[in-house]
Amino acid sequence: MATQASKVVSFDWEGTDRSGKKVKGSISGNNIALVKAQLRKQGINPTKVRKPAFSFGGPKKKKITPFDIAIFVRQLATMMKAGVPLIQSFEIVADGLENPSLSELVNTIKTDVASGNSFAGALRKHPRHFDDLFCNLVDSGEKSGALETMLDRVASYMEKTETLKKKVKKAMTYPISVVVVAFIVTVILLIKVVPQFESMFSSFGADLPVFTQFVVGISEWMQEYWLMLIGFLVVAFFIFKEAKIRSEKFRDALDRLTLRLPIIGIIVDKSSVARFSRVLSTTFAAGVPLVDALESVAGATGNVVYRNAVNIIRDDVASGTQLQYSMKQTGVFPAMAVQMVSIGEESGALDTMLDKVADYFEEEVDNLVDNMTTLMEPIIMAVLGVLVGGLIIAMYLPIFQMGQVV
Repeated sequence: MATQASKVVSFDWEGTDRSGKKVKGSISGNNIALVKAQLRKQGINPTKVRKPAFSFGGPKKKKITPFDIAIFVRQLATMMKAGVPLIQSFEIVADGLENPSLSELVNTIKTDVASGNSFAGALRKHPRHFDDLFCNLVDSGEKSGALETMLDRVASYMEKTETLKKKVKKAMTYPISVVVVAFIVTVILLIKVVPQFESMFSSFGADLPVFTQFVVGISEWMQEYWLMLIGFLVVAFFIFKEAKIRSEKFRDALDRLTLRLPIIGIIVDKSSVARFSRVLSTTFAAGVPLVDALESVAGATGNVVYRNAVNIIRDDVASGTQLQYSMKQTGVFPAMAVQMVSIGEESGALDTMLDKVADYFEEEVDNLVDNMTTLMEPIIMAVLGVLVGGLIIAMYLPIFQMGQVV
């Protein structure tokens, strides 16, 4: 925040002058608070002050991320806990947001609530940013008269969930990016470097080693069909992307395959248990009945194996079975999670125990990601060494053989 405060930027503002007339304009300043102070000295009562969205060839809206929504909810909860009314909280939060798109969204919600709609009802008009779980939790908070407490819980849940997602993505992105780089380097060597050696080998008048012939054959194929290969990879990528969006069976098969992968499967498995525990704790603590809470949890686990397991648990609990017994019967939840839930049910502190389960497995995911990143570095270096070193050996092998003959 200190670096932002020292940087002078331009702000757009709207307000009223001393006669009550609406005015607007732009002004330079270090931050929104100082800009408002400058405007008040000029006799203007500012109602809106924001940074203009960057545009190149036309206005461009900045994307609203889940982290942006988490920040909005956290700030709103803080304002309401301080005793600021909901409508005024919207105005204060909207003025302080750096993302113009989010500020516009908050102002739209404020207008809906000010016109008589419930907060949850206003949120349901924006399903792209607020899912059913989010809206249901806010609705529970409104009906129970503890909206500020519920918003605080929702903010904590979103922050921890998004942090967990970020760690899992980091764990999967690193090896994939290195494999792509290794593939590109290998293709460049086969298309540009190997042909230079091939022209030299043609003057030897002797049979090349089998390994060299194999590499030269791949190089000749790559030179002739490299465009076709790139086209195939691009088409395959788009088919994969569309299949993932449109086909539920494909997504389910992909989820099951992910859980079977070494290391990455363990990370996804533990993160699914963490999400299950975190969401169930948040919804149950909000006063949502356990069966209804499990229905919300099913879609939040992020994996079809756990989604199906949670649906089975929901049906079992609805018929009178204990939660811990049903979890054990599914065979997908770790024994530690089942035991903690059992203690929570017996002590009447299920939400607290679920929170501890979520904390434990989130920490496990964190440690696994760190360990995997550390282990991947020497493995990746070894893979790159084998690829590049293998090509170099294949090219120099005929030269070594000629030296032995001489």
